Amino acid sequence: MSKLSQGKALITGASSGFGAIYADRLAQRGYDLILVARRAAKMEELAVRLQHDYGVQVAVVAADLGAAADLERVAQLAGSDPDIALLVNNAGTVTLAPVGGTKPAQHDAMVALNAAALSRLSLAVLPGFKARNKGTIVNIGSVLGIAVLPVSSIYSGTKGYVMNFTQGLQQEVQGTDVFVQLVLPAASATDIWEIGGLPLSNLDPATVMQPEDVVDAALAGLDQRELVTLPSVEDAGLWQEFVALRERLFAASRSNQPASRYNIG
Repeated sequence: MSKLSQGKALITGASSGFGAIYADRLAQRGYDLILVARRAAKMEELAVRLQHDYGVQVAVVAADLGAAADLERVAQLAGSDPDIALLVNNAGTVTLAPVGGTKPAQHDAMVALNAAALSRLSLAVLPGFKARNKGTIVNIGSVLGIAVLPVSSIYSGTKGYVMNFTQGLQQEVQGTDVFVQLVLPAASATDIWEIGGLPLSNLDPATVMQPEDVVDAALAGLDQRELVTLPSVEDAGLWQEFVALRERLFAASRSNQPASRYNIG
Protein backbone atom coordinates (compact mmCIF):
# COMPACT_ATOMS: atom_id res chain seq x y z
CA MET A 1 0.00 0.00 0.00
CA SER A 2 0.99 3.64 -0.30
CA LYS A 3 2.75 5.06 2.76
CA LEU A 4 -0.18 7.24 3.80
CA SER A 5 -2.94 5.00 2.42
CA GLN A 6 -6.37 4.81 4.02
CA GLY A 7 -6.36 1.16 2.95
CA LYS A 8 -7.65 -0.23 -0.30
CA ALA A 9 -11.00 0.47 -1.91
CA LEU A 10 -12.36 -2.12 -4.32
CA ILE A 11 -14.71 -0.52 -6.82
CA THR A 12 -16.80 -2.48 -9.30
CA GLY A 13 -18.05 -1.01 -12.54
CA ALA A 14 -14.98 1.21 -12.34
CA SER A 15 -14.35 1.90 -16.01
CA SER A 16 -16.91 4.71 -16.36
CA GLY A 17 -19.85 6.50 -14.73
CA PHE A 18 -20.19 6.40 -10.96
CA GLY A 19 -17.39 3.86 -10.62
CA ALA A 20 -14.76 6.01 -12.30
CA ILE A 21 -15.85 9.02 -10.26
CA TYR A 22 -15.71 7.03 -7.01
CA ALA A 23 -12.19 5.99 -8.03
CA ASP A 24 -11.14 9.63 -8.46
CA ARG A 25 -12.72 10.81 -5.21
CA LEU A 26 -11.41 7.92 -3.13
CA ALA A 27 -7.92 8.25 -4.57
CA GLN A 28 -8.07 11.92 -3.63
CA ARG A 29 -8.91 10.82 -0.09
CA GLY A 30 -5.82 8.61 0.00
CA TYR A 31 -7.21 5.17 -0.77
CA ASP A 32 -5.26 2.74 -2.88
CA LEU A 33 -7.59 1.22 -5.42
CA ILE A 34 -8.62 -2.06 -6.97
CA LEU A 35 -10.63 -1.27 -10.08
CA VAL A 36 -12.90 -4.00 -11.43
CA ALA A 37 -14.78 -3.91 -14.73
CA ARG A 38 -14.83 -5.53 -18.15
CA ARG A 39 -13.10 -2.71 -20.04
CA ALA A 40 -9.46 -3.08 -19.07
CA ALA A 41 -8.14 -0.37 -21.40
CA LYS A 42 -10.36 2.31 -19.88
CA MET A 43 -9.36 1.26 -16.36
CA GLU A 44 -5.67 1.26 -17.26
CA GLU A 45 -6.00 4.80 -18.57
CA LEU A 46 -7.81 5.84 -15.39
CA ALA A 47 -5.21 4.11 -13.23
CA VAL A 48 -2.34 6.00 -14.85
CA ARG A 49 -4.06 9.33 -14.21
CA LEU A 50 -4.97 8.55 -10.60
CA GLN A 51 -1.49 7.32 -9.76
CA HIS A 52 -0.01 10.46 -11.27
CA ASP A 53 -2.48 12.89 -9.70
CA TYR A 54 -2.74 11.41 -6.20
CA GLY A 55 0.27 9.16 -5.69
CA VAL A 56 -1.84 6.13 -4.84
CA GLN A 57 -1.44 2.55 -5.98
CA VAL A 58 -4.05 1.31 -8.44
CA ALA A 59 -4.58 -2.30 -9.48
CA VAL A 60 -6.76 -3.16 -12.46
CA VAL A 61 -8.80 -6.37 -12.59
CA ALA A 62 -10.55 -7.11 -15.86
CA ALA A 63 -13.62 -9.17 -15.05
CA ASP A 64 -17.21 -9.69 -16.12
CA LEU A 65 -19.03 -9.96 -12.80
CA GLY A 66 -22.03 -11.39 -14.59
CA ALA A 67 -19.95 -14.49 -15.38
CA ALA A 68 -19.72 -16.99 -12.52
CA ALA A 69 -16.01 -17.73 -12.89
CA ASP A 70 -15.02 -14.06 -13.02
CA LEU A 71 -17.25 -13.21 -10.08
CA GLU A 72 -15.74 -15.96 -7.98
CA ARG A 73 -12.22 -14.84 -8.91
CA VAL A 74 -12.98 -11.30 -7.72
CA ALA A 75 -14.77 -12.58 -4.63
CA GLN A 76 -11.71 -14.61 -3.65
CA LEU A 77 -9.54 -11.53 -4.10
CA ALA A 78 -11.91 -9.38 -2.06
CA GLY A 79 -12.11 -11.87 0.76
CA SER A 80 -8.40 -12.64 0.99
CA ASP A 81 -6.89 -9.14 1.05
CA PRO A 82 -6.90 -7.74 4.60
CA ASP A 83 -5.96 -4.28 3.32
CA ILE A 84 -9.35 -3.83 1.65
CA ALA A 85 -11.20 -1.33 3.85
CA LEU A 86 -13.96 -0.24 1.48
CA LEU A 87 -16.07 -2.06 -1.09
CA VAL A 88 -18.13 -0.04 -3.55
CA ASN A 89 -20.65 -2.33 -5.24
CA ASN A 90 -21.41 -0.15 -8.23
CA ALA A 91 -21.45 -2.54 -11.21
CA GLY A 92 -24.83 -2.83 -12.87
CA THR A 93 -26.72 -3.06 -16.12
CA VAL A 94 -30.21 -2.28 -17.32
CA THR A 95 -32.58 -3.06 -20.14
CA LEU A 96 -35.62 -0.80 -20.07
CA ALA A 97 -38.35 -2.82 -21.74
CA PRO A 98 -41.56 -4.65 -20.83
CA VAL A 99 -40.98 -8.14 -19.49
CA GLY A 100 -42.36 -9.61 -22.71
CA GLY A 101 -39.94 -7.53 -24.73
CA THR A 102 -36.88 -8.49 -22.70
CA LYS A 103 -34.58 -11.18 -24.01
CA PRO A 104 -33.66 -13.99 -21.58
CA ALA A 105 -30.00 -12.96 -21.77
CA GLN A 106 -30.91 -9.40 -20.79
CA HIS A 107 -32.94 -10.68 -17.84
CA ASP A 108 -30.11 -12.94 -16.73
CA ALA A 109 -27.56 -10.13 -17.01
CA MET A 110 -29.57 -7.79 -14.77
CA VAL A 111 -30.14 -10.44 -12.11
CA ALA A 112 -26.54 -11.64 -12.18
CA LEU A 113 -24.83 -8.26 -12.14
CA ASN A 114 -27.24 -6.05 -10.19
CA ALA A 115 -28.17 -8.54 -7.49
CA ALA A 116 -26.06 -11.69 -7.36
CA ALA A 117 -22.66 -10.04 -7.85
CA LEU A 118 -23.40 -7.35 -5.27
CA SER A 119 -24.44 -9.81 -2.59
CA ARG A 120 -21.61 -12.25 -3.41
CA LEU A 121 -18.95 -9.56 -3.01
CA SER A 122 -20.58 -8.28 0.17
CA LEU A 123 -20.45 -11.84 1.46
CA ALA A 124 -16.79 -12.07 0.48
CA VAL A 125 -15.58 -9.06 2.47
CA LEU A 126 -17.92 -9.29 5.45
CA PRO A 127 -16.12 -11.98 7.49
CA GLY A 128 -12.85 -10.06 7.35
CA PHE A 129 -14.54 -6.78 8.16
CA LYS A 130 -16.24 -8.36 11.17
CA ALA A 131 -13.04 -10.02 12.35
CA ARG A 132 -11.15 -6.72 12.14
CA ASN A 133 -14.19 -4.77 13.40
CA LYS A 134 -13.80 -2.20 10.65
CA GLY A 135 -14.67 -1.79 7.02
CA THR A 136 -17.28 -0.14 4.82
CA ILE A 137 -19.61 -1.50 2.15
CA VAL A 138 -21.35 0.91 -0.21
CA ASN A 139 -24.15 -0.64 -2.26
CA ILE A 140 -25.46 1.38 -5.19
CA GLY A 141 -29.18 0.81 -5.61
CA SER A 142 -31.73 3.03 -7.32
CA VAL A 143 -34.95 4.86 -6.59
CA LEU A 144 -36.43 2.30 -8.98
CA GLY A 145 -35.96 -0.15 -6.13
CA ILE A 146 -38.90 1.55 -4.43
CA ALA A 147 -40.92 2.24 -7.59
CA VAL A 148 -41.80 0.38 -10.77
CA LEU A 149 -42.38 1.57 -14.32
CA PRO A 150 -43.93 -0.49 -17.13
CA VAL A 151 -40.44 -0.86 -18.61
CA SER A 152 -38.53 -1.46 -15.36
CA SER A 153 -40.06 -4.60 -13.85
CA ILE A 154 -36.85 -6.65 -13.93
CA TYR A 155 -34.49 -3.77 -13.18
CA SER A 156 -36.71 -2.55 -10.33
CA GLY A 157 -36.83 -6.10 -9.02
CA THR A 158 -33.06 -6.31 -8.87
CA LYS A 159 -32.77 -2.91 -7.21
CA GLY A 160 -35.49 -3.84 -4.72
CA TYR A 161 -33.28 -6.81 -3.85
CA VAL A 162 -30.33 -4.45 -3.34
CA MET A 163 -32.39 -2.30 -0.99
CA ASN A 164 -33.70 -5.15 1.15
CA PHE A 165 -30.41 -7.04 1.16
CA THR A 166 -28.49 -3.95 2.23
CA GLN A 167 -30.92 -2.99 4.98
CA GLY A 168 -30.77 -6.52 6.36
CA LEU A 169 -26.99 -6.36 6.27
CA GLN A 170 -27.09 -3.06 8.14
CA GLN A 171 -29.06 -4.74 10.92
CA GLU A 172 -26.54 -7.60 11.04
CA VAL A 173 -23.59 -5.29 11.69
CA GLN A 174 -25.29 -3.07 14.27
CA GLY A 175 -23.08 -2.68 17.31
CA THR A 176 -19.86 -3.09 15.33
CA ASP A 177 -17.59 -0.65 13.52
CA VAL A 178 -18.51 -2.15 10.17
CA PHE A 179 -20.65 0.31 8.21
CA VAL A 180 -22.96 -0.39 5.30
CA GLN A 181 -24.43 2.41 3.18
CA LEU A 182 -27.26 2.16 0.67
CA VAL A 183 -27.21 4.78 -2.10
CA LEU A 184 -30.41 5.36 -4.07
CA PRO A 185 -29.77 7.66 -7.03
CA ALA A 186 -32.49 8.83 -9.38
CA ALA A 187 -31.81 9.58 -13.05
CA SER A 188 -28.25 10.64 -13.73
CA ALA A 189 -26.30 11.48 -16.87
CA THR A 190 -24.39 8.23 -17.40
CA ASP A 191 -24.16 5.84 -20.34
CA ILE A 192 -26.53 3.39 -18.67
CA TRP A 193 -29.44 5.04 -20.48
CA GLU A 194 -27.98 4.23 -23.87
CA ILE A 195 -27.20 0.72 -22.66
CA GLY A 196 -30.76 0.37 -21.40
CA GLY A 197 -32.32 1.43 -24.68
CA LEU A 198 -33.71 4.79 -23.57
CA PRO A 199 -31.58 7.72 -24.76
CA LEU A 200 -30.87 10.35 -22.15
CA SER A 201 -32.31 12.97 -24.50
CA ASN A 202 -35.77 11.50 -23.81
CA LEU A 203 -35.62 12.68 -20.19
CA ASP A 204 -36.44 16.12 -18.80
CA PRO A 205 -33.04 17.70 -18.02
CA ALA A 206 -34.51 19.08 -14.79
CA THR A 207 -34.82 15.50 -13.50
CA VAL A 208 -31.31 14.34 -14.44
CA MET A 209 -28.40 14.82 -12.01
CA GLN A 210 -24.77 14.94 -13.07
CA PRO A 211 -22.94 11.78 -11.95
CA GLU A 212 -20.24 13.78 -10.16
CA ASP A 213 -22.94 15.34 -7.98
CA VAL A 214 -24.41 11.91 -7.24
CA VAL A 215 -21.08 10.52 -6.06
CA ASP A 216 -20.12 13.64 -4.10
CA ALA A 217 -23.51 13.61 -2.32
CA ALA A 218 -23.15 9.89 -1.62
CA LEU A 219 -19.71 10.41 -0.09
CA ALA A 220 -21.01 13.32 1.98
CA GLY A 221 -23.76 11.01 3.19
CA LEU A 222 -21.15 8.38 4.02
CA ASP A 223 -19.17 10.94 6.01
CA GLN A 224 -22.36 11.75 7.92
CA ARG A 225 -22.97 8.04 8.51
CA GLU A 226 -26.26 8.01 6.62
CA LEU A 227 -27.51 4.48 6.31
CA VAL A 228 -29.52 5.45 3.23
CA THR A 229 -28.49 8.28 0.94
CA LEU A 230 -30.90 9.67 -1.66
CA PRO A 231 -28.73 12.28 -3.39
CA SER A 232 -31.59 14.16 -5.07
CA VAL A 233 -34.18 14.12 -2.26
CA GLU A 234 -34.29 17.43 -0.36
CA ASP A 235 -36.62 16.29 2.43
CA ALA A 236 -34.82 13.48 4.26
CA GLY A 237 -37.94 12.97 6.36
CA LEU A 238 -39.67 11.36 3.38
CA TRP A 239 -37.46 8.31 3.74
CA GLN A 240 -38.26 8.09 7.43
CA GLU A 241 -41.96 8.25 6.61
CA PHE A 242 -41.52 5.50 4.06
CA VAL A 243 -39.72 3.29 6.58
CA ALA A 244 -42.32 3.99 9.27
CA LEU A 245 -45.20 3.08 6.96
CA ARG A 246 -43.44 -0.09 5.88
CA GLU A 247 -42.89 -1.09 9.51
CA ARG A 248 -46.52 -0.31 10.28
CA LEU A 249 -47.68 -2.47 7.38
CA PHE A 250 -45.40 -5.32 8.46
CA ALA A 251 -46.73 -5.12 12.02
CA ALA A 252 -50.31 -5.13 10.74
CA SER A 253 -49.62 -8.30 8.74
CA ARG A 254 -48.75 -10.32 11.85
CA SER A 255 -52.10 -11.87 12.58
CA ASN A 256 -53.46 -15.40 12.47
CA GLN A 257 -56.83 -14.20 11.18
CA PRO A 258 -57.79 -13.27 7.60
CA ALA A 259 -58.76 -9.63 7.16
CA SER A 260 -62.48 -8.99 7.65
CA ARG A 261 -62.94 -7.74 4.07
CA TYR A 262 -62.57 -11.32 2.81
CA ASN A 263 -65.65 -12.50 4.78
CA ILE A 264 -64.04 -15.80 5.68
CA GLY A 265 -65.64 -17.66 8.60
